[in-house]
Amino acid sequence: MVQRTKQSHHKRSIDEHLLIAYLLSLVFGLVVVYSTSSMIAESRFGSHYYFFFRQLIWAFLSVIAMIFICRLDLKRYAVISAPAYLLTLGLLGMVFIMTPYNGAHRWLQLGSITVQPSEFFKVVMVYYLAFSLSNRNRDIRNTKEIIIRYVPLIGAALALILLEPDLGTTIVVFITACMMFFLAGARIKHLLMAAIPLTATAVFLVFGLGYKKARVIDYLAAIVDPLKGSYQAKQAALTLGAGGIFGIGLGEGRQKLFFLPYPHTDFVFAAAGEELGLVGLLMFLGLMFYMIIRGLKIASRQPDKFGYLLASGMTLSLFINVAINVGVVTSLLPVTGLPLPFMSYGGSSLLISSAAVAVLLNLSRRMES
Repeated sequence: MVQRTKQSHHKRSIDEHLLIAYLLSLVFGLVVVYSTSSMIAESRFGSHYYFFFRQLIWAFLSVIAMIFICRLDLKRYAVISAPAYLLTLGLLGMVFIMTPYNGAHRWLQLGSITVQPSEFFKVVMVYYLAFSLSNRNRDIRNTKEIIIRYVPLIGAALALILLEPDLGTTIVVFITACMMFFLAGARIKHLLMAAIPLTATAVFLVFGLGYKKARVIDYLAAIVDPLKGSYQAKQAALTLGAGGIFGIGLGEGRQKLFFLPYPHTDFVFAAAGEELGLVGLLMFLGLMFYMIIRGLKIASRQPDKFGYLLASGMTLSLFINVAINVGVVTSLLPVTGLPLPFMSYGGSSLLISSAAVAVLLNLSRRMES
């Protein structure tokens, strides 16, 4: 009986609904990247297609990576998750010897290729925690177990990402890790005990040492009126408002003409809203949330704790990324440099978001009926 069950898991096809939603999101993102970046690409590089072609190459590599990941036995290779975690931690440290860009040490330069280790860390951390927390010898309800085994590893990564500085990714990693511990059986009071010193440290950095203090003050002002917030918040509000219900037309956006900062990366949601309107944004968000729902369904029907934690972690990471980016653009959250999965220009973000979906597709073949 057990053997037949395993065989049925192996022969089960991948979740076609999730795959279709992913491909539609990929195409949607490519169209938006071209539309929102063409003017900037023309002014800087002499070609409307500069960013589009680069994103297209990353999209192709993402699909290749997806095919590869879908064929892996993720549980069998989970033993390498710990070395992969340490390797990625080393890469997070290496960014500080690279030349900064816009005052930030977030990228590794590999010839003409630029990669962002913090994006890779999101997936590697989920993979490692799913493997480690599913170990029957782990007593997650024991405070010492969490403090001794996990706090140093995750704390070191959070510190390195925060120092880049990359507050958005720090928040994504922290919330994802906390949720995985909770799903693995950790007590809420223990998670709160871990969160309190981190929160106190963040408050001290902001109001004591002035780290991102201006952004926090601008955010508090933007809560009352987005037009009283930072320059980015003002332009994002104006851009979204200009789109109305149906938008002014694909490629017709005016705010991307050097008014809205980063219209093809961090604030692509606002730029797309101007051109596609509320209807276009809801279509994209509908695709995102449909993938998240499929991911939760895949997690709930896994035959073991490893699959459950891995699928849950990947799904939560995607959801938190989307929620924070949209929250920033709509002035619900302070401004942080976090890309919107599948829509923002950026190879590392696209590749890692695709890898997260690929893991879910892989695990969908293991679902129990």
